[in-house]
Amino acid sequence: MRIPKRVAVIGAGSMGSQVMWRLAARGAEVIGYDRYAPGNDRGAAGGETRMFRAVHLGDARFTPLLKLADGLWERLQAETGRSLRRRSGCLVMGETASRDMQLLLSASAAHGLDHEVLDRDALARRYPQHCLPDGHTAVLDRLGAIIRPEASIQAAAGRAEQLGARLHRYTPVREVVPAAGGGVQIVTDHGTDHVDAAVVTVGPWINTLLTDLPRTVEVRRVICSWHLPTRHDWFAGGAPAFLRGTPHDCFGIPSPDGISVKLGLSFRYHAPVPEPGRLDRTVRPEELGTFHELIRELMPDLNPDPIRLSAYMEGYTNPPGSPSGNPLVGHLPGEDDIIVMAGFSGSGFKLSPAMGEIAADLALEGTTDHPVGFLAPAGAGVA
Repeated sequence: MRIPKRVAVIGAGSMGSQVMWRLAARGAEVIGYDRYAPGNDRGAAGGETRMFRAVHLGDARFTPLLKLADGLWERLQAETGRSLRRRSGCLVMGETASRDMQLLLSASAAHGLDHEVLDRDALARRYPQHCLPDGHTAVLDRLGAIIRPEASIQAAAGRAEQLGARLHRYTPVREVVPAAGGGVQIVTDHGTDHVDAAVVTVGPWINTLLTDLPRTVEVRRVICSWHLPTRHDWFAGGAPAFLRGTPHDCFGIPSPDGISVKLGLSFRYHAPVPEPGRLDRTVRPEELGTFHELIRELMPDLNPDPIRLSAYMEGYTNPPGSPSGNPLVGHLPGEDDIIVMAGFSGSGFKLSPAMGEIAADLALEGTTDHPVGFLAPAGAGVA
């Protein structure tokens, strides 16, 4: 396979902004397209905070990719001079005997991750904000961090432009099609561009743009709510971000300003979105019942009445935990010049710099040494 030099990146959001940065850093001629602009709130990256975890609740094969992402997050901060992450630590809590928690513990030990296992009494002493039911364990990931998503996307896209990339803002791409004789044609309302390779990272719009994906990406509506603590010391102990596995399936991120706590739920609570351009962004009172139940059981010192509500979109290949529930990362089957990155659900943002590096490998070299074969759209291999 020849090494392409002119690469299009379709979608400059969570993944695309990082892809642009890593391609531009390696000397490629990068042309980006976005239907809005980096850092917009129409995709899955809104809400001012996301979490980084070095420990993974689920498939242990993500662990080396998280290590790669961790280093690249530091590099992006150094190159841009912007504070994009705060090392807060991250608490991961779940049923001790569950498969996901056992995988997390074994992978953390095998990869030498900086973590600490906390039983119920230890958690109560260290982090009294959280209740731990019988039969549950907490793991403190000391490398955990709180990320500023909108700032990170703008920083990565801006750095790419400093390195020579061009970004067409407010320019929806209508078609990405193989060109006769090789390469790819990018069709917009303003004309057609010809590039050597294209990386498609359009998030919720993936099914519209690439209709022949091996697996459909299901778009779901995600609700986040923000709550004030009723105790002044709720943020004691460094206020780590937190994630709870089954049966609670929720996450929380204390705001960096120490004012509120952002809460969100997992896949099974998200309603389907038939058309991403028509997301219902109004959150109704009757949709808050699960938040109230979780607060009463697990975080009783939060006010159950939110001060803010927002709706976003995320894409899933299948329900998390199923064998095919991983994102799609690699060449579109049968197309050497089109690379797809889609279906990252709510856990992809922390991986985004690693995905940028991997996409640059695939676009420029045709393959990658990073272990992403298990994410390939065709089901095996990445080339």
